[in-house]
Amino acid sequence: MKGTAIDSEQRQAIQQQLEPFLQITGISESRHTLFFHGQWRFAGADRQAEATLQMNDGGLQYKVDQQEDRAVVRVTEAGYAGDRPRYWLHALLFGLTVLTTLGAGALMEGRIPWADVRNLVYGIPFSVTLLLILGTHELGHYLAARYHRVDATLPYFIPAPTFIGTFGAFIKMKSPIVNKRALLEIGAAGPIAGFIMTVPALLLGLRMSTVVSTASSQAGLRLGDSIFMWLATHAMFPHLGPQQDVMLSPVAFAAWIGLLVTALNLLPIGQLDGGHIAYAMFGKKHTWIARIAFAALIPLSFLSLNWLIWAALIFFLIRIQHPPILESYAPLTRFQRAIGWVSMIIFIGSFIPQPFLL
Repeated sequence: MKGTAIDSEQRQAIQQQLEPFLQITGISESRHTLFFHGQWRFAGADRQAEATLQMNDGGLQYKVDQQEDRAVVRVTEAGYAGDRPRYWLHALLFGLTVLTTLGAGALMEGRIPWADVRNLVYGIPFSVTLLLILGTHELGHYLAARYHRVDATLPYFIPAPTFIGTFGAFIKMKSPIVNKRALLEIGAAGPIAGFIMTVPALLLGLRMSTVVSTASSQAGLRLGDSIFMWLATHAMFPHLGPQQDVMLSPVAFAAWIGLLVTALNLLPIGQLDGGHIAYAMFGKKHTWIARIAFAALIPLSFLSLNWLIWAALIFFLIRIQHPPILESYAPLTRFQRAIGWVSMIIFIGSFIPQPFLL
């Protein structure tokens, strides 16, 4: 990541001007912004600090903000208006993802979308369900970030020519998360919100599914079960025979993907959602948790090569270790620890050791 255009002399001068008003506990930076974190020394110190800084003629602009009980002073170059939301890009990517997931859903129904564009209508159940699950997941992160005064983008959806029509969605954090309370809640909000959307979709989708003989050519692609998937299937089909299986409807298949995506995100590694949660809950112990979780992906790859691919992506792109945050000492509340344990239960219940059966 590139540093700001603010040089070390300017940084030192700003720090000296802030010290009488702000007890500085850390300094961080993004591409265009320098962040001073700390606590105000007395009532009204924020206004005095802002007035003092504004008297400078250093070609800089200042903004005083608050993240929970912590003060944040943002310093940027004068005239910099911030990373403006690119609504056109969000809309374009979402529109393309709608088309690719509609196409994937139509193919599941045996309809060829490129032969007749009207066949896309058959992909609506799958597309709507999957995008609702993915969108709710990212919206959970976004709203939690806004609640904690962390700048974040709207979701970016990723269209893809795959059998599900997408590589998922993500949001970008534009300012640092400085304490582990915010880290945990922002990290957990996405999986929990997505899971809440997935459960009714799964139950509805199973009601729309059909029972087939395992010897039938209609059995299709065989999917692995998570604990939640197994429980839901046997609750909806209690008399399922040993030579029978459930042919998932497009809605149920989208929910199955939702459970898989939730489990992948909740792996307690690096900057995955589960990595944020584990780091917030266990601190330095997260290093060993992440290493063990990553090492476990290797034997799992003997069940499915998908785990080897996922391990490579984590190693080269996501990384195993979680980067440190400025304020890791503040204790979590009982409620926040409960959120962490709920997330872990969702991870265990959603995890699919062998997603695709041979």
